[in-house]
Amino acid sequence: MFQIIWIVIVGAILGFLAKLLLPGKQSIPIWLTVLCGMVGALLGNFLASAIGVRHTSGIDWIRHLLQLVGALVVVAAGASFYPQVKSRR
Repeated sequence: MFQIIWIVIVGAILGFLAKLLLPGKQSIPIWLTVLCGMVGALLGNFLASAIGVRHTSGIDWIRHLLQLVGALVVVAAGASFYPQVKSRR
């Protein structure tokens, strides 16, 4: 249970950081921002595992940077697709 809460917290932090770093306004709701941050974290963890830096001694700065980059990509994609999906309703 605690792990799920931690995933949501990290997703929220990464999602909002990605929204701050991306230029322009991302008109996506909070729930989608958090979800994009969670997916970005998973993507960053996958990439960190692929290059062999997921588990290191100390703070995993490279993994965290990859998670942020993943969140930037997913938030940008979500911000471009969400208005199209919303307008179909």
